[in-house]
Parts: sequence; C-alpha cells; structure tokens
Amino acid sequence: YSLILSFPPPPPPYLDTNLSEEFAEAARQLKKEAPRIQFGKIDVTDQHDLRKEFNIQEFPTVKFFVDGSREDPIDCKGVRQASAFITWVKRRTGPSTVLINSTDQAEAMINADNLAVIGFFKELRNNSMEVFCETAKDVPEMPFGMTSREDVCANYGIQKNTLVVFKKVGVQNKLDLTRLIKTFTLDLVTEYNLETSVKIFDVPVENHILLFIPTNSKTFNVTYENYKSAAMEFRGKITFVLVNTNETRNGRVFEYFRIRDIDVPAVRILNLTSNAKYKMPADEVTLENLRHFCQSYLDGKAKIHLSSEEITEDWDKMPVKVLVGKNFNRIVFNKTMTVFVMFYAPWSHDCRKLLPIWDELGEKYQNRKDIIIAKIDVTANDILSVVLDRYPFFRLFPAGADYQVRSFRGRTGWHSCTLRGGWLGLGENLQLASSPLQEMYSL
Repeated sequence: YSLILSFPPPPPPYLDTNLSEEFAEAARQLKKEAPRIQFGKIDVTDQHDLRKEFNIQEFPTVKFFVDGSREDPIDCKGVRQASAFITWVKRRTGPSTVLINSTDQAEAMINADNLAVIGFFKELRNNSMEVFCETAKDVPEMPFGMTSREDVCANYGIQKNTLVVFKKVGVQNKLDLTRLIKTFTLDLVTEYNLETSVKIFDVPVENHILLFIPTNSKTFNVTYENYKSAAMEFRGKITFVLVNTNETRNGRVFEYFRIRDIDVPAVRILNLTSNAKYKMPADEVTLENLRHFCQSYLDGKAKIHLSSEEITEDWDKMPVKVLVGKNFNRIVFNKTMTVFVMFYAPWSHDCRKLLPIWDELGEKYQNRKDIIIAKIDVTANDILSVVLDRYPFFRLFPAGADYQVRSFRGRTGWHSCTLRGGWLGLGENLQLASSPLQEMYSL
C-alpha cells in the first residue's frame, strides 16, 4: 500500500505547517507495525501529469492506493494528526470498529476518550451495521465499537438497534447543558427551509455558517462533503446550514446576505448577537478553506463583511439624497448638518407607500443648507452603526458635537409623519398626511 500527500509550493499562508510533520510521524510509527504500508509525498506543481491523472484540485491532498493499484485511490480528508492518520489507515486495511463482548470493555472505551461511538445491534449482520462500519472508516478521531451482546445492551437500557455517542461533559450551567443537548437535535448540516428554521434558531449557538449552493450543481457532492467534514470539527461552536439557491422560497435569505447568482457557491458566517456578517475570503469551498475561515472567526481574526452599492453620480441631485454604505458615515456623522434618514426595503409595502411622503419632506427642506433628508436601501447596504428592527425605520442625526441620535418608530406601521418643532431646529411644525390613516408618531 502507499499513501501520497501532495503539497503546492509555496503553501498558502494559513496552511498548518505541522501537517507534514504529523504525516511523517505516522509513517515512522507504522513502519514497524505495518511495513507493507508506505508513505510518500509529491510536489505536483512539478508533476503536471500526475496532478491531472489523479484530479488534484486542492492542497494538501492525501490519497490511499490499495495493493499498488493506480485505479480509484481513496481520498483521506480532514485528517491532521499522526494518531488519526494511523487509525484511518488501520481502519482501511482491517476492522473499522472494535467488537465489544462485555460491559467492562464498553466502559473502558467510553472512559478512554472524550467521545466514543457505540452501535448496539440485535445482530451483527444487517444493513445498519454495514453503514456504521463504513462511517467509522471516515471518522478516525473517534473510537467506534459495536456489540450484539444482550447483557451489554441491557446495561445501557438498549432494546433495539441504537447508535449512541458518549461524551464526557463538564457542564458549567444550564445554558451549557441546553446547548449540548439541542446541538445534537440537528444534523451536522441542516438544510434551511420553513420546517427546519425553527429548529435552527432554537439551538442556543450564536454562530451560524451558511453555504449557498444549488443542490443540483455538478460540484455539489464534493462541496457538501467538505462542508460536512468541517461541521464535524466545529460542532457545538458553529451551526452549519445549507441554503439551496434553486429554492425560490429562500429569496429573503439571499437578499439578507446579499447573495447573487454569480456569487454561488458562497459561504457566510452570521453572529446572531451582533448581526455581523463575515464572508469567506477564499472562493473555493474546500475543507482547508472552511477550517481556516471558521477558526479565524472563532479567534476573532475574521473581518466583518459590509455590503454597499456604488455611489451614483446624481446621489445628491434630488431633494432626497441617496445614501449607500460607502458614503453613509461621511454624510450622517457630519457635525455641521442635521440628517434625517429613512431606512427602507424595496419589497416592503409600507416602505413603498411612504417613499412619496419622504419625497415631499425632501422638497420642503431642499433649500436648507444645514438639513439633509436622505434614504438608504437596507437590503443592499450594511450599516453597523444603526440597529434595525423593522422597515421602514427613521433616524434623526442632529448637528453638533454633543448631538443625540433619535429614532422614530410607529406602533403598527408608518402611515404619516409629524415632525414637531425643534426636531429639525426649525421652531415650526411640518405635517405630512398623505395616507388616509392618520396615526401620529412621536419619540
């Protein structure tokens, strides 16, 4: 047997330089235990024919060749430590699980590691057992055992074919325990839809990563496997969500994350507490890129992604000025101007109804040099300095060094807007009541 690891020089700056050392250490340990298994590495930037023959698309790539055959080598994905390399090879060349014959043996496996997986089966020859054994081959970081002994099953209260993941838990509080339990109510990767959305947001994990991809694309299977492997590593820390871009009912999700057809496949992280969004810097959805992106985010090193439309040439030519993300702070935080901003969503019925009223307000103050009436499309521009909880949303940014930002919101919706004396520094009242509904709103 031979195991080949390929690296491109120079390696990406985020590549774990210890990986080649771990690979070499696995080779040293297995040399005595299994001399027929050989390890090697190839620089495929110099071996173009080999790169093409074995379809090397990402780096590092590890492939396992069985019995010296060049046909259909087995990909080894997500393995990064010498012990995991050794386990992975052993499970490919021998039994992938440990046969448990006693309760003491089961307890020893459970207590030996933080995680242990045990399959309890009525009989050891069935389809479920075969799937279990195949899965064990791809998860070398965890011990796998199986048993059909009635006394062992009875000790754990098992009465039918059951898979149990045993985890040592250092529960600090109720939230920790709730997070642990609810994390395992979701699949490693959960596809977003109306039914699963409730479950996704019910798990108390504030970090969500979303993969936007059409499920019928040619690259879906490979991309999904990479995504699923990353989900295994970050389970409990980040919730992994799949969004099918072919599903029209997911349109609002695409809009919220500013995902266009030309962007997919795309990966974003959302922090539910701050609503900050992060874009994966790399274009290719590889396991290495996903791993680096997630770890950088958890380490606080990832950069917040802010979307913005381009500033148009005529943005300030009309009575209502058109703001975008790129000029928002410069305009609204100008200490010499009072700026009144309407934050709107084009799809909102209430917003569309109020835009003509907002134009009237702009016309009223278009000759004032110290007042700006403006609007911004919040579906196309990210503004971190303003927390939005509904559309439309109105905010006044008064002039002066010691100004206080003021919000204007209604009880059920904005149908008319009364600007009372002093809000715009006028000492006069302006009332716009184009809507037949005459609700009046104030601070």
